[in-house]
Amino acid sequence: MKLRIFHPNRHQIVDWGKALRLALLLMLSVIPLIGIALGNARAAETPSAGAVYVIPVHQTVQTGLASFLDRALEEAEEAKASLVVLDIDTPGGRLDTAEEIGKRIRGATVPTVAYVSGKAASAGAYLALNAGGIAMAPGTTIGAAMIVDGSGNAVENPKLVSFWSEEMASAAELNGRDANIAIGMVDPDRVVEMKAIGETKQKGQIISLSSEKALKVGYADKIAKTPEEVIAWKGLSDRTVVDLKPSFAEKVSTAVTSPGIATLLLIIGIAGVAIELLVPGFGIPGIIGLLSFGLYFFGQSIAGFAGMEALVVFLLGIALLVLEVFIPSFGILGILGIVAIIFGITMGAYDTGNALRSLGIASLVAAVIVAVFVYVFRKRGVWNRFILSEQLTTDKGYVPQVSREKWIGQEGVATSMLRPSGIAEIEGQRLDVITSGELIEKGKSIRVVSVDGTRILVKEI
Repeated sequence: MKLRIFHPNRHQIVDWGKALRLALLLMLSVIPLIGIALGNARAAETPSAGAVYVIPVHQTVQTGLASFLDRALEEAEEAKASLVVLDIDTPGGRLDTAEEIGKRIRGATVPTVAYVSGKAASAGAYLALNAGGIAMAPGTTIGAAMIVDGSGNAVENPKLVSFWSEEMASAAELNGRDANIAIGMVDPDRVVEMKAIGETKQKGQIISLSSEKALKVGYADKIAKTPEEVIAWKGLSDRTVVDLKPSFAEKVSTAVTSPGIATLLLIIGIAGVAIELLVPGFGIPGIIGLLSFGLYFFGQSIAGFAGMEALVVFLLGIALLVLEVFIPSFGILGILGIVAIIFGITMGAYDTGNALRSLGIASLVAAVIVAVFVYVFRKRGVWNRFILSEQLTTDKGYVPQVSREKWIGQEGVATSMLRPSGIAEIEGQRLDVITSGELIEKGKSIRVVSVDGTRILVKEI
C-alpha cells in the first residue's frame, strides 16, 4: 500500500511495503530456527533395552543420509540395543560422505549387521563392509565400487583409485574378508582370482557379486529373505523390533542438501533478493528469495551443518546490502554484505569447497536472471530515484526558453530611453535590450550586436 503526500513544489511517496519486506527478512531467521529446534527434539520414545533397531539405507549416499544415520545410531546406542540392522539398497553416492558414515558405523557401541535388500553398489558396498556382518537377500548384488564423476564417467586418477582401493580393502579386512576382492570392486586394472567360485576378474572388469557368489567368497555371511530372518539368524527373535524412519524434516533436509537442489535454492535466493533490491515494489521476488534461503539453512541445520553463527552472519550480510541501497557508502556496505553472505553460506555447508562452487554457479545464473528482469522492468529500477525525470512543459504552465541568437544583426527602434538598458522594438517584437554603456534616446535606430543568454546587446546606427 502506498500513501501519497502532496506538497506545492514536490510530492513524496511513503512506501509502507518496505516495512513488510523488512518483516519478511525476519522470517528468514525463523525457518532455520525451526530446523534447529526439530534437531534438538528428535528423540522418540525409548524402547526397553535390548531391542533390535532396523535402519533403512534406501537413498543416495550424501550428507542428509549421514545426518539421519548418525541420529538413528545414537538413538540405538542410548537404548542399549542388542543389534542394529542396516537395511541397504543404494546405488552409491559421495565417497567423502561414505567415509564419514563408515567411520560412524565402525565406532558404534552396539552390534551392527548390514542387510542388502536391493543393491549395495559403490559407496553402498563400503558401508556394508564396515558393519559387523553382512546378510543378503536372494537376487541382490554387492560391489561395483569404481569411482565415477558427476556424469557417470570413470575417474582414472591413479591417486584417487589407489586411495579408494585401500579404503575398501581396509573395510573388508575388518571382518577377515579377502581384501583383493574389495580392490577388484574399485580398480579395473587389478587381476583378482576368486577360487571359491572358479572365476578370475581380468583387466578392464569390475567385480560385482550376486548374493550366492558373495556367500561363497566370504562377502556375505547369510542369505536372508527378510530383516526378520536376519534377526532370527542372530538369535534375537524374541526382542522388540524398532523400525526407524527418517522424519519429515530429515526427508526435507536430504532433498535440499543435495548438490543440485542446494544450488537451485541459492540461485532463487540470490536472484529474488537482488531483484527486490534493484526493482522494488513487487514483493514476490523478495519473499521467494528469502524463503529459498530459509529452506537452504533449514536443510543445513537439520543435517547438523549450519548453526546459529552461520545464520547470524548471513542475515548481517543481507542487512548490509539493504542499507547500501538507502545509505551512500561508496560500495563499502555492499562489499561487506557480499562477504558476510559468502561466509554465512560456506559456514553452514558440509564442505566449504563444494559450497563455494555451488555459490559461484548460482551467482552466475542469478546474474543472468536479474539482468533480464532489470531490463524488462528498467522503468521501475531503484536507480530512477537518483535521476531527475520531472519535465517543465507548457501544459504545466512553464514557458520554454527560445534561443535569441536569431536577433544578432537585426535592426529596430528604441521605444524607450536606453540608459543603458531599456526596451526596443525589433521585427515587431518588444525586447529588453542593453547597450555597452552609452545612452540612446527614444526613437533612435539600433542594431543587435550580440546575445549572451537573455542579454541582448545593441548599439545606435
